[in-house]
Amino acid sequence: MSLLRVNEALEHLQTSAVPAIDDLVFLLGCEGEKEMQLLYEVADTTRRRFVGDGILMRGIVEFASYCRNTCAYCGLHAGNSLIQRYRMSAEEVLKSVGRIASQGIRTVVLQSGEDEGLEVGWLAEIVREVKSRFDMAVTLSVGERRQEEYALWREAGADRYLLKIESSDKLLYESLHVGRRLDTRLRCLSDLKALGYQVGCGIMVGLPGQSLQHIAEDILFFAQGRFDMIGIGPFIPHPGTRFREERPGGVALTLRTVALTRIVTKNAHLPATTALGSMDRDYRLDGLKVGANVLMPNFTPLEYKKLYEIYPGKRCINEPTGACGLCMEGLVETVGRSIDYSCGDSLVQAGGVPERF
Repeated sequence: MSLLRVNEALEHLQTSAVPAIDDLVFLLGCEGEKEMQLLYEVADTTRRRFVGDGILMRGIVEFASYCRNTCAYCGLHAGNSLIQRYRMSAEEVLKSVGRIASQGIRTVVLQSGEDEGLEVGWLAEIVREVKSRFDMAVTLSVGERRQEEYALWREAGADRYLLKIESSDKLLYESLHVGRRLDTRLRCLSDLKALGYQVGCGIMVGLPGQSLQHIAEDILFFAQGRFDMIGIGPFIPHPGTRFREERPGGVALTLRTVALTRIVTKNAHLPATTALGSMDRDYRLDGLKVGANVLMPNFTPLEYKKLYEIYPGKRCINEPTGACGLCMEGLVETVGRSIDYSCGDSLVQAGGVPERF
């Protein structure tokens, strides 16, 4: 594979208003060491130019593991009777948020399965309390909901919402989600944007049935949707799902996907995901070297963290609550960067690296 062809494709991506699918597919398929190194260098340069050297921190609290969905890839799916379900109390959630705030982190991600038992007003009150007590940015990730529910949480003070697409291809999406429709997912993303949320999206790399063409189309979807944050991690099969015998997603392809997403979207926030850290070794540093600029330490209480098993082998589930946050500064020093403790608002909406947060 010619370095000249790789360089040409990268130049096209950096200069074209609409990235060419053929260039994306070609670069996703690059496996030569020199070709990948060139791709990663361009991605890292793009990251430095458009989002800077700081690494943002988002503290996660996984407050409930109930889910009504039957997604083929997720250990929390409704049909998995082998796992123990839980719901944290409001007091437990706020105590966990307090631990995040005590470490100087200014964003909390409140995440759960798509829980039919979630009381909309209960979550709204938690959002109000977080804003009042800690003055933090609040990201919600609780799945597909009605527009009026999104509106209530937005009015309560929620700033951001994470709703991964998993695939922008209708047939692939609906093969992964029994009884779910891509149109509904797209409607939810549109509702969130209309309500003024900063919106996060994302995919898993290596899903059964997923091709390089699918991934390229997803990257184009991210660019056209101007999402504020995009999470990309490898597929990890869970023994309690129908994908239990499938191969996990490849790390190299995941890193190429992160790199190309950075080049194409320029100033979206891209996390080095926990899934990248949960493979045969911790690849989050590799993610930070190829365009990522966010880390997401887990602050779920230990007794619950072990139960929120969306995939097996999840990193740091046996660490004391908050320990991940404390180790992050040492982690990022190895790549010559530092933690940015600002709330890390959208650069897509701001148009670039703001002078102050």
